[in-house]
Amino acid sequence: MGSVLALSSGPGHQNWPFSTDPPPSRWDAHPAHWDSPPRWERRDGRLPNPGSFHSLHRSCKDVFPQQIEGVKMILNKTLSSFFKVSHALHLSAVSPSYYRFHVEHLQSDDYSKDKDAPALIGEMDSSGSLNAHALLHLTERVRARTVFQTQQSQFVTWQFETEYRGNDFTAAVTVANPDILRESVILVAHFLQSVSSGLVLGGELVYHRGRAEEGGILTLAGQYSRPNWVATLNAGKGGAHASYYHRANKQIQIGVEFEASTRTQETTTSFGYQMELPEANMVFRGMINSRCIIGGVLEKRLTPLPATLIMGAFVNHRGDKLQVGLGINVG
Repeated sequence: MGSVLALSSGPGHQNWPFSTDPPPSRWDAHPAHWDSPPRWERRDGRLPNPGSFHSLHRSCKDVFPQQIEGVKMILNKTLSSFFKVSHALHLSAVSPSYYRFHVEHLQSDDYSKDKDAPALIGEMDSSGSLNAHALLHLTERVRARTVFQTQQSQFVTWQFETEYRGNDFTAAVTVANPDILRESVILVAHFLQSVSSGLVLGGELVYHRGRAEEGGILTLAGQYSRPNWVATLNAGKGGAHASYYHRANKQIQIGVEFEASTRTQETTTSFGYQMELPEANMVFRGMINSRCIIGGVLEKRLTPLPATLIMGAFVNHRGDKLQVGLGINVG
C-alpha cells in the first residue's frame, strides 16, 4: 500500500486525468525492485515468490500514460554512486504551480541485490510540504518501510510497514497514522500465496478504528499469469478492480482495466497501449476509457543529449475539456 491516503481512496483512475490536484510525486511509488520477487527466490522446480500485494496490477498500469499538463522540467543529477538529486519545476494554469527538490540516498548493504536500491528518499516542494520514506532490508527475507508526509506545517501521514517474503508467499503488515490521544489507527494486512507457477491467491484486510467509527474491509485477490499475459482481480466490500495485460510483441503492449467503487457508485473501464520504436528512440502510450477521456503521451529520447522530450494531450469529450502538456527530463 503506497500510503495511508491510498487506504481510503477509490479506484485509481476515477478522478484521473482531469483532476485539479497536482500529480503525485515519485516518493509514493515503490521502486520496481521492491515489488519484484528477489532473484534468490527463483529456483527451478519450486514455486516463485508472488511479490508484493500492491504490485499485482503494475504490469497493466505501466502501459497507461501518466498525466502531463502545462510545462514541466526535471533535472536529475547523480552526485556519487549512492547519492542522487533532482529538481522539478511545473508551471500550470489548471493546478497550482510548484517546485520540488528530490533526494535519494542509495542502499549499499550486503542484503541489497540491486546496487541502486534506494534506502532513504526525501522530497520537499515550494509550499513547504515534505515527503520522506525509508526502505530497509533488515534481513534477506524481511523488509521494512517508513513513510512521513506533511502538508505545510501539519503532519498528514505517518506509517510503518513490515514485509516478510518466503519461498512461495509474501506477508505484510502496515500501521498507519496511529494516534493515542484521538484513539485512532489504521491497520492493513496483506498475504499472497503462489498456488502454482502461474496462479497467485491472497487478500487484504483493512481495519480502521476511531472514536466515532470502527470497521474493516476485506478484499480478496487473484492473479493468473502466462509468459505473454497477466490477468488480475481484486474484489471486496469496497469494490472491484480487474486488469488484463498482454504483450503482443517486443514493440506493442496493451492493458485493460475495470474499476468499480461502492463508495462513489461509479464504474470505469479503461483501455491503454504502449508502442515502442527503438529505431527512433520513441515510446508512445495512449488510453481511452468509458468516461469519454482520450489521451496520449509521446516520449522522445534526444540522443546524443542526456534528455527526454515528453509531449502529451488528454481530451474529455463529455466534459468538453482539454489538457496539453510539454516536458523535458534531463539526466
